[in-house]
Amino acid sequence: MSKYLRPKVTGALVFFTVNLADRQSDLLVREIAHLREAVRVTRQQRPFAIEAWVVLPDHIHCIWRMPVGDRDYGRRWGAIKSRFSRAVSGSGRVGFYPTDGQSNRRWPVGWNPTLRSASKIRKGETGIWQRRFWEHHIRDEADYRAHLEYCWMNPVKHGFVERPEDWPYSSVHFDQRFWGMVG
Repeated sequence: MSKYLRPKVTGALVFFTVNLADRQSDLLVREIAHLREAVRVTRQQRPFAIEAWVVLPDHIHCIWRMPVGDRDYGRRWGAIKSRFSRAVSGSGRVGFYPTDGQSNRRWPVGWNPTLRSASKIRKGETGIWQRRFWEHHIRDEADYRAHLEYCWMNPVKHGFVERPEDWPYSSVHFDQRFWGMVG
């Protein structure tokens, strides 16, 4: 197994892409309240600033500003994913899937636990998320603007809306800096 080394930069601006394991799912927008709560609680325990955030049905793009002296975004993502997974599997909107060998385990409606790998089953993971996430350390103002625009334009790119401001699960509504950046 390869060992991934992350940059040792503290206080960095970092762009992330985080995906569900099932790229056909709509779980993130369907359970948006649970995702928001998972982020809120995680930020209380391990602060970070949100520069941009967009939630699509099966993935998230965001830019975080890490606190000076702190580079542990991996632990934050682990906490967000775990809290969300626990919340949706205990939300009451679940089905029972005895085919996974754990007939008493509750799963979100529309989630297929048979997609879990043997490794995820051994580790007791729900298999809702892809294990890894993609991150990119922002290099300069132009890089920041490009990734900010990428966040805002992603729902348009995927054909969900015609204009970024029409997508309800985006921080574009709260970031006036964006309007001066896009022609």
